[in-house]
Amino acid sequence: MTDTIYFYAQPDPYAEFSNFAPYGVEKDGLWWRTVEHYFQAMKFHDIAHRERIRLCSRPKRAKSLGMSREIPLRDDWEEVKDGIMLDAVRDKFTLHRGPRDLLLSTGDAQIVENAPMDAYWGAGRTGRG
Repeated sequence: MTDTIYFYAQPDPYAEFSNFAPYGVEKDGLWWRTVEHYFQAMKFHDIAHRERIRLCSRPKRAKSLGMSREIPLRDDWEEVKDGIMLDAVRDKFTLHRGPRDLLLSTGDAQIVENAPMDAYWGAGRTGRG
């Protein structure tokens, strides 16, 4: 049976896997402080709102702005969100040696975000997300 590695937040082991971890990505000619910043901004077509999210000093604030529905979500969000996440996460692990080496060290282990409130991206309350 394959081992399972859980990650969630600082100072957990494997916290580098979190989208909140301080490993930025360059996307669309702009630097994003974290994958979370980029992902949350991509929910919107509104350029000014994307920029507000990009400039947040903390990923928690970027997530908060991304969760706001004062600005409408892009119409195709449900169709594109998985690809946007995959692309940004791949870029993070390609660009940053520390997280990449840690990821490669996991071998065949299953990697699970131990996020109790997120059953889509994470394990959720029941652990079956």
